[in-house]
Amino acid sequence: MFTGIVSDIGTIESLDQRGDLRVKITCGYDMDGVDMGASIACSGICLTVVDKGTGWFAVDVSGETISCVAAGQFEAGRRINLERALKVGDELGGHIVTGHVDGVGEVVSSSAVGDSTEVVIRVPEDLAPYIAAKGSITVDGVSLTVNAVSDEAPGTQFSLNIIPHTAQVTTLGELQPGRAVNLEIDILARYLARMEQAKSLS
Repeated sequence: MFTGIVSDIGTIESLDQRGDLRVKITCGYDMDGVDMGASIACSGICLTVVDKGTGWFAVDVSGETISCVAAGQFEAGRRINLERALKVGDELGGHIVTGHVDGVGEVVSSSAVGDSTEVVIRVPEDLAPYIAAKGSITVDGVSLTVNAVSDEAPGTQFSLNIIPHTAQVTTLGELQPGRAVNLEIDILARYLARMEQAKSLS
């Protein structure tokens, strides 16, 4: 379980295609305090530490995971948002995040608005019902608030406001039109939708 509050930016150092893809990631974490088998969210993807050393850790990424996440997610040199798993008693600064990617969005536009940046993202049709203005969403592992939603053609889009601090401490300052991003919808929205579906069937 995570909160969507990024605590470090890692860099993919190397890739090794075995049965699964072994990914070595450099980071600023004190790895003496990270257990083997610990979960770390990597741009919104919950992955397990399978090897580690000073200033780095490695994860194994299955073909199933690769098929569900943003294209280009696992490339040498790519910077990724990192968050360690939530501990009991930690501050819940964002919202409840599972680290399971629900779909891939595409950045439509990125433009300056005051000191901040407004980013518009197009979402897959199946995720559209779960996105609401002023609701929460996770983009590349970052907990954010949806500004507005538009269901007009060519598909549902939502806008976000990226403040300077968020742009500085995450990779969201790098977002440009055409870039694919990992999306996780608010788990509360998913359960509410399921409850409504169950009511309609009863």
